[in-house]
Amino acid sequence: MWFAIFIVTIVISIVGAVYLINAVSRFRAFTRFDRKWQQKLNATLVVILAFAGFAAFMGMVNAITILIYVIFFFLISGLIVRIVDKVHGTKSSSVSTGRSKVYLQGWLAIAVSIVYLSGAYYMCHNVWRTDYNLKTDKDIQDLHIALIADSHLGTTFDGEGFAAWLEEIEQASPDMLLIAGDFVDNDSVRADMVRACEALGTLDLRYGVFFVYGNHDKHTFGGRDFTAQDLEDELIKNNVQILEDEILTIDNICIAGRKDYITEPRLDIDDLLQDVSDDKYIIVLDHEPTDYENESTSASDLVVSGHTHGGQLLAIKYVGELTGVNDRTYGYERISDTDFIVTSGISDWALDFKTGTRSEYVMINVN
Repeated sequence: MWFAIFIVTIVISIVGAVYLINAVSRFRAFTRFDRKWQQKLNATLVVILAFAGFAAFMGMVNAITILIYVIFFFLISGLIVRIVDKVHGTKSSSVSTGRSKVYLQGWLAIAVSIVYLSGAYYMCHNVWRTDYNLKTDKDIQDLHIALIADSHLGTTFDGEGFAAWLEEIEQASPDMLLIAGDFVDNDSVRADMVRACEALGTLDLRYGVFFVYGNHDKHTFGGRDFTAQDLEDELIKNNVQILEDEILTIDNICIAGRKDYITEPRLDIDDLLQDVSDDKYIIVLDHEPTDYENESTSASDLVVSGHTHGGQLLAIKYVGELTGVNDRTYGYERISDTDFIVTSGISDWALDFKTGTRSEYVMINVN
C-alpha cells in the first residue's frame, strides 16, 4: 500500500509542479521579462533550485512533502482569490501598493506554507506527554506504564537526544517502559544505537524495560553500519527484555510481545497466551495495530502499538484505516474487555513534519 501511495505522491508532485511553475511565474520578479517562455524558464529554475536545496539539506522525502504542501496552498489561495473576485466583482489576484502591484495569491501561499510547515516541524521535533487512565478488576497495585514507539534513531534526534527524553520519562516514575518497535531506522548509525541502548540500561524502574521489534528494526534497505544481531546484543547487554512471541510474568502482571506482523511469521494471539492464567493482568506489545478483532476476544487486557505515527501527515491520517491496513491510526479504544492504545511515536520515519498529530511519549495509569 505504501509503495502505491509513494507512486501516487510522485505523480501528484510532477503534475502539481507544472501548476506551481505557472503560478510562480506570475511573481513580479518574473513578469518583468517580456516573453512568456522567459518567465516560465526562470520560474522553473527557481522551483528546481528550491527543491534541490531542500532535498540536499532535509532529504528527498522531506523535499517532496514541502513541494506538495506548497502546491496545495497555491491552489487554496488561488481558490480564495477567485471567490473574492466573484463576490466583489473585482480582479484581486494582484493588489496595488501605490508604486507597484503585489501578487496576492503567490504571497498568501508562501506565507501560509512557511507558517504551516514551521508548525509541522515543531510538532515533529518536540515531544509531548499523553496520559491515559485505565481501570481493571484484576488484583494488581496501581500500575504506571511508560510507552514509546518509533524512535527511528537519527531522524529527529540522535542517541544523546534519545537519552534526554528518557530522563524526562523517568521523572514521571513509571514502573516499566514498553518499547513498541521501530527503535532504529534504515539510516541509524551504530554510535547512536549504542548510546540509546546504554541510556535504557541506566533506567531505574521497578519492572524494567520491555521491547518488541518493528518492521524497521531488523530489516533495512540501506547500508546501516550495524546488524540486527548487534542491536539485539546491545539491548540485552543493557537489561532490555526482548519479547518475540514470548511472555514474561512478574507479580500478577503478564507481558507478552508479538513478532512484527509484516516481517515475520508469528503465533496467533490465543496460542501465545494459552498458558497464561486469567487472573493475570495481560499486556500485549504489538508494533502494528492490525489484529484488533482477535486480540479483543483473547485474554488480553491492554494492547499497545505504534507504527502509524499518528497518521504522520494530515492528508494521509486515515488512509490506513480506510484501506483496512491498520485497525486504528491513533489513540485509545476499548473493545469488549480489552483496552487498545496506539501512540503517534516519539519521533518519525524520514519526515521532519507532523500535521494533524504530534510526537509523544505515553503514560498509562492502571488501577
